[in-house]
Formats: sequence, C-alpha cells, structure tokens
Amino acid sequence: MDPDRFDALVDQALDGIPDEIAAFVENVAVLVEQEPPEDEPDDLLGLYDGVALTERWGSSPMELPDRILIFRGPLLDLCDSAEELVEEVRITVVHEVAHHFGIDDDRLHELGYA
Repeated sequence: MDPDRFDALVDQALDGIPDEIAAFVENVAVLVEQEPPEDEPDDLLGLYDGVALTERWGSSPMELPDRILIFRGPLLDLCDSAEELVEEVRITVVHEVAHHFGIDDDRLHELGYA
C-alpha cells in the first residue's frame, strides 16, 4: 500500500472518533512513521508520546504538542488484507488516543483495543 493511501486510513480512523471525544483532543500531532524508534520493539504499531490529560496540572502557552505515532511497516507486516489493515489502523489510532485520555493498556485490553 502506498504511503498516501495509508495516511488516508489514519485520517479515516481519526474521523471515526466521536465528536464528543475528539473535542477534548487538543495539541496532539498525529504522525505516520515507517518504523518504530530503534529503542522500541520492531512490531510496535503505535506510540503515544506525551502527558495524559489525567496527569496534567494545567497547560503552558508554550507547550509542545503531544504526539501519536503510527508505524506503517509493522501494521503492513501484521495484516494479510486491506480490510484487516483498515481495522488494525482503526484499533491502533483509538488505542493511542485513549492513552492521551489516561486509559492504560489493561483497561484497553478489557475494551478490546489492546
């Protein structure tokens, strides 16, 4: 799958987040990278890099955005079909957005997103 089509899948997953939840996602950059950083597992699908809303004491006007990184290579390696890729991208995006809200991996697993 070409990078532009993959990026469109990420955009589609973001658009699928309900408006009442998306309204609270502020100052977050969503980026697609080919592979995870060298210090992370090769099969990592996504990564939230920031401070969860539940751990913040306020915001600074000069605060850098949190980042959600989606890793194209591991997602493509994991999936055998375009349909499976669409679903895995959606799950990965929701999973990382949930971390922004302070939802941990245990709770995400209970909800079916881990």
